[in-house]
Order: sequence, then C-alpha cells, then structure tokens
Amino acid sequence: MKLALFQELLNLNLAFEEVMRGLERMERERVFQNDMIRLARAEVETARVDANREFFDKFADIVEEDSSWAYKFQREYKQKTRDLHDAYFDIKDSEERRKKKGLPPRLEILPGWDISDEDRYDEELAKKKKRAVSKKAGATTRQRASFARSKKQPQTAVAPGMRRGARQ
Repeated sequence: MKLALFQELLNLNLAFEEVMRGLERMERERVFQNDMIRLARAEVETARVDANREFFDKFADIVEEDSSWAYKFQREYKQKTRDLHDAYFDIKDSEERRKKKGLPPRLEILPGWDISDEDRYDEELAKKKKRAVSKKAGATTRQRASFARSKKQPQTAVAPGMRRGARQ
C-alpha cells in the first residue's frame, strides 16, 4: 500500500480543516459579510471533496495494479511449486464425483495407474543411456590402447627366404 500517499492526503485534509476553522471564526465576527464567508467555505469544501475524489479515483487504479501484480505473482508461484501429479488426483476426484452423480466419465483414468511409473521409466532410460555411454567409452578406450600398442612395437617385414642369421 502507498502509505505516503495516505499521509499526504491526511495533511491536505488537515490544511483544509484549518482553513475552514479560520473561515468559521471570520463568520462569527460581524465585520465580514456572512454570505461571502459562506461562499468561501463552500468553495473550500468543494476543493477538498474534489481533491479527495481525485485521490481515491487514482488510488483505486493503483490498488488494482498492485492487486493484479500480487495475484499474478501468486498464480505463477503456485504454478512453479505445484506438484505435477496433483492434476491427476484432481481429475480422479472429479471423475469419482461425476460417477456418484450418475454422469458419464469425461475421460478414462488407466486402471492400475501408478504415480511413479513415469519416474521409473525415466530412471530406467537414464540407466540405459549411462550404460550405452560407458560401453561406447570402453570401446573407444580399447581402440586407442590397441592403436597405441601397435605404434610402439615396430613391425618388420621379412622377405621370403630371408631369415634371421641366414647368410646370403
């Protein structure tokens, strides 16, 4: 809430009140024309009413903006923190109420549905991917090791008929 705005409006109304008291004191004195003083009081009161009306009209807009922000924030927060499985339970409850009333179902919930079946599927898929990655990494490692060994060992070709220690 905009407390500073309320404080300003209060101060303005207090100032109007001081002017009104001053005009009332002047009205009691017989020096001034009563009609002129009453007219001045009516103009001051009209100015106060107009200022208050303007404030509250604008304030209603400010409150609406604040409330729409707050509701939007709450809705987004609830959406972020909501358990996705709650939607299934809400639908299940709704369908049970329809069944009790004798109404046909709008949708069918799979019999034997388990809340964690999707989680288990995701876990199994992650394990399979991990095994595939480790299997691929192992094959790559073996390939590199065999390639490295083949480079370290010099390979010589022996011509036919030539043997070690044989003379020509």
